[in-house]
Amino acid sequence: MSRNAWGSAKQREYWFVPGVIAGGIAIIVIIATAVPFWALSDKPIPAKVTEDLPPGAMQAKATTACLECHEARIILQQRLSKGAWTKEVDKMVKWGAVVDANDHDALVDYLSTNFSPDRPAYEAPRTAADKGTSERSPGKPSK
Repeated sequence: MSRNAWGSAKQREYWFVPGVIAGGIAIIVIIATAVPFWALSDKPIPAKVTEDLPPGAMQAKATTACLECHEARIILQQRLSKGAWTKEVDKMVKWGAVVDANDHDALVDYLSTNFSPDRPAYEAPRTAADKGTSERSPGKPSK
């Protein structure tokens, strides 16, 4: 056996085998941790509820600005005055909502018209299980 800068062939073999095993383990760990993220990237982003916002000139703008971060249900259940909607829109803009300055007042008008204190309270849609329990009188067992 000849010697060179890397040592003898036997010495290189002792270093090579553990290095290959460690490299193989590292590759397996990287793949095992990356696969779940690849699977998530293939799933479509769930659609947000847009049809619940009432029609109007600013429906599309409200959908774009508001539903980027939360569902329409958050807006639907609000009953705020025009001043309160102005503060709410300003707060959301500070938090990153994209509302063009030219659309600000029209958006506030849209929200305060459709979701004002004088509007009826929001009633959440019921599931089949909720309907069955809501028909029973409290305190009476079901048959």
